[in-house]
Amino acid sequence: MTNTTLVPRKSAPPGRTRRDRKAAELEARTRAAGDRLARISGWPAAQVLQDSRATPHGLRQDDADLRLARDGANVVAHDTGPRWYAQLAKAFWNPFIGILVALLAVMYVQWLQVADEEPFDPKIPIIGAMVLVSGLLRFWQERRSAGAAAALRALVTTTTAVQRRADRNAAPATAEIPMDQVVVGDIVHLAAGDLVPADLRLLTAKDLMVSQAALSGESLPVAKADTRTHDYGQSATTDPVEADNLCLMGTSVTSGTATGVVVATGADTYFGSMAGSLVGERPETSFDAGVKKVSFLLIRFMLVMVPLVFAVNGFTKGDWGEAFMFAVAVAVGLTPEMLPMVVTTNLARGAVAMAKRKVVVKRLNAIQNLGAMDVLCTDKTGTLTEDRIVLDRYLDAHGREDTEVLEYAYLNSHFQTGLRNLMDRAVIDRVLEAEEVVVDARFTKVDEIPFDFARRRMSVVLSRNDLHSPEGAAEHVLITKGAVEEVLALCTHVNDGGRRVELDAGLRRRVTRTAEDSNRQGLRVLAVATRTFPAGLPHSPNGMGGAPVAYTVADEDGLTLVGFLAFLDPPKADAAAALRALADKGVAVKVVTGDNELVAARVCAGVGIDVGAVVTGADIDALDDAELRTLVLATTVFAKTNPVQKARIVRALQAEGHTVGFLGDGINDAAALRDADVGISVDTAVDIAKESADIILLEKDLMVLEQGVEQGRTTFGNTIKYIKMTASSNFGNVFSVLVASAFIPFQPMLAIHLLVQNLAYDVSQLATPWDRMDPEYLREPRTWDAKGIARFMLFVGPVSSVFDITTFLVLWNVFGADSEASQTLFQSGWFVEGLLSQTLIVHMIRTRKVPFIGSRASAPVMVMTAVVMAFGLLLPFSPLAPALSMEALPMSYFPWLIAILLAYCALTQAVKAWYVRRFNTWL
Repeated sequence: MTNTTLVPRKSAPPGRTRRDRKAAELEARTRAAGDRLARISGWPAAQVLQDSRATPHGLRQDDADLRLARDGANVVAHDTGPRWYAQLAKAFWNPFIGILVALLAVMYVQWLQVADEEPFDPKIPIIGAMVLVSGLLRFWQERRSAGAAAALRALVTTTTAVQRRADRNAAPATAEIPMDQVVVGDIVHLAAGDLVPADLRLLTAKDLMVSQAALSGESLPVAKADTRTHDYGQSATTDPVEADNLCLMGTSVTSGTATGVVVATGADTYFGSMAGSLVGERPETSFDAGVKKVSFLLIRFMLVMVPLVFAVNGFTKGDWGEAFMFAVAVAVGLTPEMLPMVVTTNLARGAVAMAKRKVVVKRLNAIQNLGAMDVLCTDKTGTLTEDRIVLDRYLDAHGREDTEVLEYAYLNSHFQTGLRNLMDRAVIDRVLEAEEVVVDARFTKVDEIPFDFARRRMSVVLSRNDLHSPEGAAEHVLITKGAVEEVLALCTHVNDGGRRVELDAGLRRRVTRTAEDSNRQGLRVLAVATRTFPAGLPHSPNGMGGAPVAYTVADEDGLTLVGFLAFLDPPKADAAAALRALADKGVAVKVVTGDNELVAARVCAGVGIDVGAVVTGADIDALDDAELRTLVLATTVFAKTNPVQKARIVRALQAEGHTVGFLGDGINDAAALRDADVGISVDTAVDIAKESADIILLEKDLMVLEQGVEQGRTTFGNTIKYIKMTASSNFGNVFSVLVASAFIPFQPMLAIHLLVQNLAYDVSQLATPWDRMDPEYLREPRTWDAKGIARFMLFVGPVSSVFDITTFLVLWNVFGADSEASQTLFQSGWFVEGLLSQTLIVHMIRTRKVPFIGSRASAPVMVMTAVVMAFGLLLPFSPLAPALSMEALPMSYFPWLIAILLAYCALTQAVKAWYVRRFNTWL
């Protein structure tokens, strides 16, 4: 997949001063916590214990209780979600709803003035019901999704092993306590599978491997210090994540054991320093900004058209009270009052559709943002990769694949009795299960030299079982597996095609290059070496005679290098296809990871991403915001990034006018998830990531995300379809009213006619959320474009006025409706033509193709169109006609009506073709 350099979009989002303050706060808090932890890592263990007022035996229980009361529970700040009444109020806090409420107030006050003479205006409860249903639907959907997200968090309850004493003289005892009750000074015991409950300074550790992916993004576990009795701290570091003797909250133990003293809890932890800056009101997204622009556009049109209609009617008719009522009816007619209902129904329907694909939508607006997204920033681990370690290759000293290397590596991993790490499991998984039986029959374990972090290797000693010899094994084989540098330093020979060759300086350089080549490809490399001992002699160190003793570290010398093992987190099989699918839909994918640049480049290349120059977090820190905005457009892969840098990348892309999605599951992703237009996480993510996200995937799958993008664009397409259809049609109607008012001596249509016509049209639009979008429309990101809507209204709206005026002329000249005595016929004729043209035009506007031939609406839209058109035709003939000041139309009117409607459709199609050629857009 090739990488296309992004270009700035035409419009950038509004200034984000509050967001900038939050970013600065996050950076300051994280730096302060990091600096403090970095200092602690350099202190001797005794000083850390003294500073924490703790002892290696643990706190007294009463002391722990006092500390808990003083410092508070060991929890980080997080969004608990608004209370139900606040969320209910927020569901109605919408610019579209604000317009309708203002209109409702005017209509109600107007009715109060004539309440004694006029019946209650039915439009008031109808619009009120639309507002009520829209808000309640949004509230119900978001409340339900928030409950689903909370249920995911409630599935996990965690405890930790802490050493405490009942009183000063009691012996220390280890007990499991809830993590939120851990306090500074507690002595915590860690074992494989444990979550680290707080920030710890290690006191002892054995074979300890910790997964820091949630904090750093590094896919492979890292070794932590095997501290000893004389613990004087480590050399200075500026990054607590890289400190060998610190284990931080949010990380987890993959193998080994350790004890550590708690040096920070809750908000004071490195994790907590990030979380504290991520609560509160979320930044404005592209959806929010777009809704505001469209709302103000509609308000501007009303502020121009309504006073104009009021003035023209008042001056020409002389009845200013009637003119005011008519102007209010025009205001209602101009307003797409179904818009909140249509938008919310569209979003809710999208949320239901995505729920079927195992996606929890926490905030409904995120669905539209997902469709508008044109840049997806994603982590690497678990998204592009399988989030597991596999043995990728086994090479001899010259870089050729050699099964003998795999055989010796398997023997080492199979017979060791210590905790197997992820790479041991990867080696074992590479060999068929049947081999296990054969190996156990052919070899017997003699001894083992366990792994430790000083040596960074482990060895097993095996005897070959000679089934045909009564004397048994003739020799013992020591097999060593470990870090390349440490193992190579002990090798004197190399296995070269079955021959044992001396490892001279030149050959050593070539062998080292073989390992480095794999390292440069982003692989983690281990070396495998052997040494043979005669089995018949009493064994002692270095093969000398004497009393038989166990094999020791001293025997790991004079080794023969067999070859190398290279491991990686493999790319997902469907990752490349998912990236191509996103690219086909106009979404550029940028990888933003905390892992190193070599690993990131290797994985990205493996899934078809054109990597280019990899930018690191250190590079980002050297740039100001303007320089970063230029860099992010041309860069695809960012590596070794921290939370602050990830958030800066998101904001830089947004500043260039892009709608940005961020997919992440770690603590280090939370700030970027919150700043993105749409934050996407997974159900296995840390709590703070799920709280910061708008959408939670129950499966970490880019193909599901691609389907979500399509659903988002369908949702937005149906929404913008309604806005453009309704706004242009209403504008055309009002323009026609304005013309008619200037030249016709009576009202061309009564206020009640406008309201009924508007209501019938609105009912027909209830089916819009169930309409389908053309495949071509779904291929590109879609965003709110207020200028485009205004342009559409101005060019397409007056087309209906041409045929409205034609209808006026036909009614005036052909049917003699040219006086106040015949105004009912005129008003009834225009009512029918206006409603039918307004309803029929739905099919003209909903697609840029030829309607009914190139693109056909969904069944619900077709049915609702037919029902409303039938209603419009029959209403003048119904018993309701007198009450509505209507009368039956002559049959001779209908051929004229058919001709006008056909001409209207033909002209609209011609205008559409010109508009698409001129502006290269339609919806």
